[in-house]
Amino acid sequence: MQTITLLGATGSIGLSTLDVIARHPDRFRVFALTAHKNIDALVELARQHRPEYLVVADKSNYAEVQEKARALGVTAEILAGEQALMEVSSDSRVTTVMAAIVGAAGLRPTLSAVQAGKRVLLANKEALVMSGQLFIDAVNQSGAELLPVDSEHNAIFQCLPEQFQYGQPETSGIERILLTGSGGPFLTTPVEALEAVTPEQACAHPNWSMGRKISVDSATMMNKGLEFIEACWLFGLEPEQIQVVLHPQSVIHSMVQYRDGSVIAQMGQPDMRTPIAHCLAYPERIQAGVEPLNFAALTDFSFTTPDTQRYPNLMLAIDACCAGQSATTALNAANEVAVEGFLQRRIGFTTIALLNRRVLESIQPQELYAIDDIIAWDRECRQLAQQYLESLEQA
Repeated sequence: MQTITLLGATGSIGLSTLDVIARHPDRFRVFALTAHKNIDALVELARQHRPEYLVVADKSNYAEVQEKARALGVTAEILAGEQALMEVSSDSRVTTVMAAIVGAAGLRPTLSAVQAGKRVLLANKEALVMSGQLFIDAVNQSGAELLPVDSEHNAIFQCLPEQFQYGQPETSGIERILLTGSGGPFLTTPVEALEAVTPEQACAHPNWSMGRKISVDSATMMNKGLEFIEACWLFGLEPEQIQVVLHPQSVIHSMVQYRDGSVIAQMGQPDMRTPIAHCLAYPERIQAGVEPLNFAALTDFSFTTPDTQRYPNLMLAIDACCAGQSATTALNAANEVAVEGFLQRRIGFTTIALLNRRVLESIQPQELYAIDDIIAWDRECRQLAQQYLESLEQA
């Protein structure tokens, strides 16, 4: 029986995780559910899944959670704040932590789970984008088990040899990783029309059901850029060993090419319950509630190289990966500010990449030795991005 803390329970990954857990009550028990501000959804999930703890990130929402929980007969202990998130991630009764908080807010709780030696199911790619070396070092020092939930990284993980060890690709015969991406909703939209794209259009992904921030990142392919950075850390590879390939059908989730010419691919429906179930039960396989592929209905597989003009954010992320940790942390901070500005209709779609580029061009490389250094640098870069956002908004 695994005892699970679910960081980010009300998001798309959280809901998919709870769907898989509910299918296997003999294997999994929910210990804690957390949310940022979706109080009604959090309390309803608590009524259904009966966790021991409910945690809301914003302390100002504590009283509201308590009132609504009691009204529904929820008896879970209610906590609030970042420290509480860290406590339910590292509690000695917890075996497994699903790290599904979007953005930089998930860094400290996820790192707490790692330092406590938990099985960590990593859906928060920002943890590695912001603190790659520190994070991987913590995994190795604590003996935590790190399993990637992102569909692409999970696919790569499934295609690796059994003897593969993180950080030692030279022993596994890997030539390169082929990181697939759908290209998002604007794959065929004329580049000159992208400036007029609305938040609603950007959030309408053709294949995947995701939150608004991740949907926008998919539309700009920043999501794939962040995954590129994450893959370097997860699999111990150099940037030149990773190739991004557009695959609009989203059936092949990624591939690993070996020195002998073999290419191994992982395929499946575009449903996050598959990688979630794989990580929850690893190394076993369990029912995820996902229909198998119907190969008779698969009529077209296509692959192309991303257009640099259409996806400037992807190129910014790859360049930042080559530049080092302070650049990837800065890019992530700038992008979170830029995407929020776009979703609030303060800036246009193509201005997201412009703002990100300005921040990267304005900073000097920094040495980030500890989590506090990373958080301070993230805060500084966000302030810079906010300044640029306001200047672009007024232009």
